[in-house]
Amino acid sequence: MSGNLTKASETSRRPLGWGRAAAAVFFLAPGLTALIVLAIVPMILMLTYMFFPRGRFGGVVYEFTLENFARLNDPLYLGVIGDSLVIAGLVTLIALLIGYPTAYAIAQLPPRWKTIALLAIMLPFWTNFLIRVYAWIVLLSGPGLVNDALTGLGLVDEPLALLYNEGTIVLGLVYGYLSLMILPIYSAVEKIDPRLREASANLGASPFRTFLSVTLPLTLPSALIGAVLVFVPSFGNYVVPELLGGGKAIMVGNMIRDQFLKARDWPFGATLALVMIVFTFVLLIAQAVASRRMRNA
Repeated sequence: MSGNLTKASETSRRPLGWGRAAAAVFFLAPGLTALIVLAIVPMILMLTYMFFPRGRFGGVVYEFTLENFARLNDPLYLGVIGDSLVIAGLVTLIALLIGYPTAYAIAQLPPRWKTIALLAIMLPFWTNFLIRVYAWIVLLSGPGLVNDALTGLGLVDEPLALLYNEGTIVLGLVYGYLSLMILPIYSAVEKIDPRLREASANLGASPFRTFLSVTLPLTLPSALIGAVLVFVPSFGNYVVPELLGGGKAIMVGNMIRDQFLKARDWPFGATLALVMIVFTFVLLIAQAVASRRMRNA
């Protein structure tokens, strides 16, 4: 009798299991399809193109070669990669120096003002990135608002050349990605148990000492996440260098775009894209290892 009951229960479970599997496939299919078509297939194509030369009039010649990797040793390309790393690193550092105190200050606000401050931080994301970049061109151009204000106040005699230099590129990238630094740090500061700060103060620690001993160690992993979120898109950005830099300062993103769209050298463009992907993976692994060590310390 008990055996019959067991078989009956197994039979009753079987349709439920198939139903769950069908539901899982139904809901996962759109996302998996998009992932395969938009990410995995292009990645496979890129990894394939790297080992073939460019055709005489563009395209790909399917003859195995390692020439594309040898071209990476050209001082021209190494210089562009190095300049991109410096600019992205500077943008990340400035974003951290601005974003950390901003996130900390927002976390100390009353709930009502905290919501308003977060909305102000996230508001730029609701506007097209290209429009925001063009807004900086309007502000910083020769007859722009900034130069008009400076000349009106008598601080300068003639408009300054504020556009088309590396400083403007850094400014545009910091403005574009500062929110990606603020939000993770704010989330970490918000989750800190207030009793930890109270215990530190009760033990005689000053507010600065409490910050160094309690707040900073608990928020450093999130600061590293913010640094990666800012560095990666800054390193590969090509819109800001093109518009605010005037094409005078070329970064990796501009070089990859030019290889695909202007030179029509898809194999070498794929090789340069691989360099950017490798840097991204190295940063993600370093951030994960550092965060784990900080949490276990």
